[in-house]
Amino acid sequence: MSDEKKMFKVTIDNITIEVEPGTSILNAARMIGGEVAPPAMCYYTKLKGSGGKCRTCLVEVAQGSTADPRPMPKLVASCRTNIMDGMVVKNITSEKVIDARKGVVEFLLINHPLDCPICDQAGECHLQDLSYEHGASGTRYQFPRRTFEKHDLGPYIQLHMTRCIMCFRCVYTADQVTNRRVHGILDRGEHAEIATYIKTALDNDFIGNVIDVCPVGALTDKTFRFKNRVWFLKPVDAHRDCPKCSGKVQLWYRGDEVFRVTARKDEFGEVEDWICNDCRFEKKKTADWVIEGPSKIDRHSVISANHYVGAHKPTEIEPEVMGRPPRLLMDIHSVSQVNQPSVDLSLLPGPAHSDDFNGKEK
Repeated sequence: MSDEKKMFKVTIDNITIEVEPGTSILNAARMIGGEVAPPAMCYYTKLKGSGGKCRTCLVEVAQGSTADPRPMPKLVASCRTNIMDGMVVKNITSEKVIDARKGVVEFLLINHPLDCPICDQAGECHLQDLSYEHGASGTRYQFPRRTFEKHDLGPYIQLHMTRCIMCFRCVYTADQVTNRRVHGILDRGEHAEIATYIKTALDNDFIGNVIDVCPVGALTDKTFRFKNRVWFLKPVDAHRDCPKCSGKVQLWYRGDEVFRVTARKDEFGEVEDWICNDCRFEKKKTADWVIEGPSKIDRHSVISANHYVGAHKPTEIEPEVMGRPPRLLMDIHSVSQVNQPSVDLSLLPGPAHSDDFNGKEK
């Protein structure tokens, strides 16, 4: 007998590929890539049990399989539906899918606050991208939005429950990545919320990863909040010898200052390697890391603005012409008179205050 594994053929948006049995429609579409891959707000490859909650990955199955060519009567969640041999799937080529996805986005935005201008997730928010690509220009919702009281989760993580879309990614992460889970879903129905019974309880070594898996601005880094915008920062790949994790991270620079540290992510916004709290929150100096080079950024992302990989810096001709290096070195702090020269904004324990920008020493 042949040892070759039987492969299934599937056609997604008129593109045919072969995949292994047990592959979901979503992962098969991701193998093709581009717009063929449906968006996903709750599914996460590294988290077992994730998916099937947000319904943004709905697709139309026009043909079930070669053995049973009948179409599936309803749209299905691509993250929870496996490929069958001969299956034909429509994603962006289906009007039903486009209309349904528009409705799902409208539903997700019913209670989501319109605070993108002040949200730290702006510029890398999956819901923001989804609303631009598939959302409506207005809303039909006329009732008060759901709100929650603030809940302190610990020294490093800020929870904005009013932004949460209940994807459960953070719960799965705490359950599967950390050594203990102390937060989860409280209450039921429209009163359900992410919270803990005991405040300031999220303090184990890998709990910071819930920030990376959150697709919206519900869980944010307290050490980075209100410090800077992601499109002003330049991410670079770096690593260090860490006894707890792989130590492979992204450093987010503005000038020579490291404003935050995050795990590296793939093209679908999923973490490649989980990192510990020490790497994420405590190591914010260039001397702590071995710099590998600029991160590869999707050209469609706002973070890619003025971010050029492989570009060659023009040669300075002034020293060559003058026969000496320039003698004028500008102190940007004294010229701008904005923040104090001794203040590193990324190292402030909380959000920057007006006293940090008055140009005067305390």
